[in-house]
Amino acid sequence: MSKLITCIWFANNDGEEAAKYYIDTFNAAPGDHSAKMGDITKSPKASEEVSGRPEGSVMTAECELDGISFMFLNGGPVEQFKLNGATSYIVECETQEEIDYFWEKFSAVPEAEQCGWCTDKFGVTWQIAPRILDEMMRDPEKAEAVTAVFMPMKKLDLEAIRRAGQ
Repeated sequence: MSKLITCIWFANNDGEEAAKYYIDTFNAAPGDHSAKMGDITKSPKASEEVSGRPEGSVMTAECELDGISFMFLNGGPVEQFKLNGATSYIVECETQEEIDYFWEKFSAVPEAEQCGWCTDKFGVTWQIAPRILDEMMRDPEKAEAVTAVFMPMKKLDLEAIRRAGQ
């Protein structure tokens, strides 16, 4: 695990399930993706009163997705820690096959879809984007046409973006 770890608070105690789902998703993905499970930490008796979680229940599940360390915390339903789209995780894809795969796995809230952004069944927001998009957006001669093409899209169409950037 790296020294910088993203911790995601799960209100519904889905941390371990989410870790396993993401690991399976990244390991089965087309292209160059990988994932592995890290430590599972159980709630000690001393935390029961404050957390409301029983001793021995899963407190955290750690994993690594494409080399990035995550900790999923079963923190319970605390209003200020609700997941929202203000934070998202970008999955850079080389092919339309990868885009389609991750979109199918992560898009669970159709009303949250826009410009390659989607929200999964756990409430985590993802950006499923072709790797070349960032490069095209840095080129002032391509950025306008590329932006006009991808802004109205939900799931991104790699070939349409490539054509716009020519």
